[in-house]
Amino acid sequence: MIVTEKAPAKLNLSLDTPMRYFDGSPQWNMVMVSADLADYVTVETHRHPTTIKVYTNSGFLPNDQRNLAYQAAHILRSRFHCKDGVTIRIKKQIPVAAGLGGGSSDAAAVLRALNSIWRLDLSLSELAKIALTIDSDVPYCIYNKLAHVTGHGEKIELLPPQPHYWAVIAKQKISVSTPQILRQINYEKLHHLNNKALLANLKEEDWQEATKYMGNVLEPLTMKFYPEIGRLKNKMKELGADVAQMSGTGPTVFAICHTESRAKRIQNSIRGFCRDVHVVTLL
Repeated sequence: MIVTEKAPAKLNLSLDTPMRYFDGSPQWNMVMVSADLADYVTVETHRHPTTIKVYTNSGFLPNDQRNLAYQAAHILRSRFHCKDGVTIRIKKQIPVAAGLGGGSSDAAAVLRALNSIWRLDLSLSELAKIALTIDSDVPYCIYNKLAHVTGHGEKIELLPPQPHYWAVIAKQKISVSTPQILRQINYEKLHHLNNKALLANLKEEDWQEATKYMGNVLEPLTMKFYPEIGRLKNKMKELGADVAQMSGTGPTVFAICHTESRAKRIQNSIRGFCRDVHVVTLL
């Protein structure tokens, strides 16, 4: 049986971390949304061979157990004692190592596909619990809807759908090490966000007011190593973005606009020094 799943990119409208757990991992307090920039993941099961194989059109991704999509198939197969072999084909469109959750979204797509193929009848919340064993972003990517995400990433509160907004997603030719950035966090000096106000406005569906409270507390840490991220963000603001900020630990910067024409204007203006630029709708 073959199933193809769409695996959208995620954007952090708000990213904060209140504390560090005893195991050293951050506690998260985030608002996340998906964008219509997506990979497409085709999952096929077969009797022979009984191995897991991953194929991708990107030369930058591992195709073994280091790949989160591979891990997703292995975990679900082991947990439910399925004997089938699994072949995964990933058509990458989300930039790699960009802070857009491409690998996590691919893994979530594999979980959804195998849940259907093997008729496991797991709910999305049950899939999300399994997803946390892969990576902290995978539980959110099971849903791909505007949500408040807390804890290790396993607590998902879905929020009312947002109005039709556009996003300009731009990745410069730099690579950011997430573990390196997370090690830089000094919780005594971290400037936290007002997520309560953001959530209140999102629940009242006052998107324009909500934009005032969006942000990413990791921006100063990443920009210390890559100041060009800050320059791109400021350029987007100058061009009239409603919001411009970094996603995840970077390096991708995104702008949110309430009109397509404004988004296209920003795209055209920054293409000269940033080739990897996409204009998409928020899901």
